[in-house]
Amino acid sequence: MEGFSKLTHLLMMGFLYTFATTMVIPAITDVTMSALCPGRDECSVAIYFTGFQQVVTGLGAFIMMPLLGNLSDRLGRKTLLTIPMILTILPLGILGYGRSRHLFYVYFVLKCVTSTVCEGSVQCLAIAYAADNVPAHQRASAFGLLSAVGSSAFVCGTLCARFLSISSTFQVAASVAAAAVVYMRLFLTDSIADCNLSAPLVSGENVESVSLDPVSPRKEKVITAFPSVKDLFALLKTSTTKQAAIVAFFGNLADVGLHASILYYLKARFHFNKDKFADLLMISGAASTFSQLLLMPILVPALGEETLLSVGLFFNCVHMLLHSIALADWVAYVATMFSVLFVFWQPCLRSIVSKQFGASEQGMAQGCISGISSFANVVSPLVFSPLTALFLSENAPFNFPGFSIMCAGSSAMIAFVQSSMIRAPTKASISIIHVEV
Repeated sequence: MEGFSKLTHLLMMGFLYTFATTMVIPAITDVTMSALCPGRDECSVAIYFTGFQQVVTGLGAFIMMPLLGNLSDRLGRKTLLTIPMILTILPLGILGYGRSRHLFYVYFVLKCVTSTVCEGSVQCLAIAYAADNVPAHQRASAFGLLSAVGSSAFVCGTLCARFLSISSTFQVAASVAAAAVVYMRLFLTDSIADCNLSAPLVSGENVESVSLDPVSPRKEKVITAFPSVKDLFALLKTSTTKQAAIVAFFGNLADVGLHASILYYLKARFHFNKDKFADLLMISGAASTFSQLLLMPILVPALGEETLLSVGLFFNCVHMLLHSIALADWVAYVATMFSVLFVFWQPCLRSIVSKQFGASEQGMAQGCISGISSFANVVSPLVFSPLTALFLSENAPFNFPGFSIMCAGSSAMIAFVQSSMIRAPTKASISIIHVEV
């Protein structure tokens, strides 16, 4: 619990940041449709715009996540958190000012540029910060707590969006994002990794094994290299990290495919609007918060992270299948309740990866896994955006509006099968390896 107490300001910062970034989700579909296809419930142009933004964001994040993670190992988590949190404010401010077609284009370009740095980076660095301060055997619970705070912020943000006008939603979001930056700079203490906690896997050419005896002199080392292709492949030197990388890719491929399709699918099929989107997202966020705060701390010690990872991915697949075959809008609400179970997979995967790396490499490790996930963000829109646009149009080859969501579910099933092959590591003595400078 001592390590958890060090996360108080991180959790508050994460709440404010997630509140700001998620409260605009129910409104952004209506804003996009109004700017590009006013008065219509189905618009292929809007779907392709969203897909293009995801591709650009994914390509940038694929390059930037390992770099930011590695730089945070050298320069500190707080310094690197400042950059994406400030950049997040800019596109929110544009739509808070106005939502004309011209301003939407300005927002779109700015969002594409800033998202290459912002997308996933705050979550990645927050996980690395938590890993710095929490022992390995408590990291799954710590990562679950981070996700639970994010889910509660998601609920609060969508609840506010439910009762605010669209213009007020973006204005409040920009203000809260600015408050998150100020809070982080004032109160968050930069973490210092304890390099004696575990063994690093990514290292330089000259290494030295050191005894685990606590009286052995500690040699302070600094990693000076930027992440390279060699570093990325070094992540895959064990079977566990190989399998985790595959799970991360296919799991995020499914999630991004669902998120790119579901709002346009529900709007076209069941005429959802901002308020109904907010209701659906509140149910998802509330169920996720309950699960991660109450169920996950009980189930992780009982079942293990590997088992819980598989459970989460299986029910992720089931909930996508239900969405794809929905014949009435109430089915979407029922499927959303499965977030009680599928929310497990992300924190469990992050914890499994975290345990494979030394304390001085948590930023690199989480950054590289985020980079792999971002590559899925590139591939997913190229596959699912055309499918969504085709099967929601009048030119669909057969009548199955949820076909793209079903295909996303098949990707989640691949991740589930791969996750079932991950085994808990056996307890063994580990030599601590330090990089020579």
